[in-house]
Amino acid sequence: MTETIFTAELPDGSFQPCYSPSAVVRNYFSAGQELPAREFIRVSRLALGEAAELIRQQVGISRPGYSSLAEIERWAGALPPETPLVIAHVG
Repeated sequence: MTETIFTAELPDGSFQPCYSPSAVVRNYFSAGQELPAREFIRVSRLALGEAAELIRQQVGISRPGYSSLAEIERWAGALPPETPLVIAHVG
C-alpha cells in the first residue's frame, strides 16, 4: 500500500496535512469535498482504521496511522463541530 497525504483546508485559508499509511483514504476523501469538522473526524477514524488494518494484513504489523488520527482529533476537535473543511488534496 502506498502512503498517502490528504490535506484539509480550514476556513482561515490554512492547510492541515494528514498522513495515512495506505492509499485506501482515497475511498473516503476526494479533492474538493467539503465536510463539517465533526464529520471529517468521523471519516478519518474510519479511513485510518481501515488503512492500519490493511497494512497489518499485508506485512503483519500495524503502521502508525493512529498518530495522524490523534493529530486530526486534536486540531479538528478544537474547531466548532460544524466548521466546514475542504479536502484540498489527496495523494
